[in-house]
Order: sequence, then structure tokens, then C-alpha cells
Amino acid sequence: MTSALLLSGGMDSLSIAWWKRPTHAITIDYGQKAAITERTVSAAICAEIGIVHHVVSVDCRSLGSGDMAGAAADAAAPASDWWPYRNQLLITLAAMKAIGLGAKVLYIGTVASDEGHRDGTKDFVRMIDELVLYQEGGLRIEAPAIGLTTVELVNEAKVPARVLAYAHSCHKADIPCGNCRGCNKYVESMDSLGYGCRTS
Repeated sequence: MTSALLLSGGMDSLSIAWWKRPTHAITIDYGQKAAITERTVSAAICAEIGIVHHVVSVDCRSLGSGDMAGAAADAAAPASDWWPYRNQLLITLAAMKAIGLGAKVLYIGTVASDEGHRDGTKDFVRMIDELVLYQEGGLRIEAPAIGLTTVELVNEAKVPARVLAYAHSCHKADIPCGNCRGCNKYVESMDSLGYGCRTS
């Protein structure tokens, strides 16, 4: 079965790539601050595993808010890194590409800790799957790690440390800022895995 993965180059989607070995990986450049590095890291991961890599570029900067857009947080934001309807946008764009590639499943890298945002919940994944499936093409949306923490996912996927080191999780820049939720999660996860990222 032809499959695709929404690949950002972060720890979670990287681990899904290593675990599920999809036919295609799709990286979305939607105007986020870390887009260049996300594209570079994703391409390197795909080359390592032997996955066909695609980049979809759609400039949505004027619609963004918070850390990922380099702008003030929206009044509705539950956290500083919230970009309105971002996962819905990314899944839709990736699904549009995936359907043209003949994919029947699109994997997303949602993990248990993403439930801090509504678009990271099991209910959201169920609803977006139903919405996409309702339309033509028979494409399913699956979040195989939604019940796992990042550390549990890395262990389940058996991602080697040298590959995990590719991951870029920063929300604010192409070079890790060390001071955002993405960077904090990366350091905490690597430390929990015993890879000694802590500097203090």
C-alpha cells in the first residue's frame, strides 16, 4: 500500500519515518520561521531511509501568529507557539499532495503530549480522518504514536541516536534558540533517552 508521512523534521515525525517507512514524505513550507532547516533535515532523513521526499511551499505568514510566525500570539492562543488551525492546514496540504501520489494513508506525528492543543487530540485526529475520508480518494489520516510520549515513540521506533540527532524542533529559528517549547522538549527527551543533552 502506498503511504505518505507529514514530515517536519522534528523528533516525532522523524521517528514515525524510521518506524513506518512510508513510501513518500511530505514537508510543508508554510512560512514558518524554521522552514529552511525543517526542509533540510527532512531531506536528510529521507535520504538516510530511502523515502521519496516532496516539499510543498505555500506562504501563509500573513495568517500566522506566535513563535512559529515570529509574531505576537493570537488572543485565542493557549500557548506562545500556537498558529491558528496549523495542523488542520498542514494535514490538508499534505493530503492534497498525498492523494496525487496515490497514497491511501497519511501518517502524522502527533504524540500524547500534543493534547495541550485541540488539534493534537484523539478527537481531532478522528474528525480530520473522517473529513478527509468523506471526500474522494479514500485517504485515511493516522496518528500511530498518539498514545505514546516522544521517548516511548523513539524507543518503539528504535531510532538510532545518530539519526535522532538530525531532528530540528525549534519553533523560532533555523538555528535552535534553546528557549522555546520545541527546544525544551528536544532537550528533555534526549536527556530522558540518556543522550546527555543537558548543559546545566
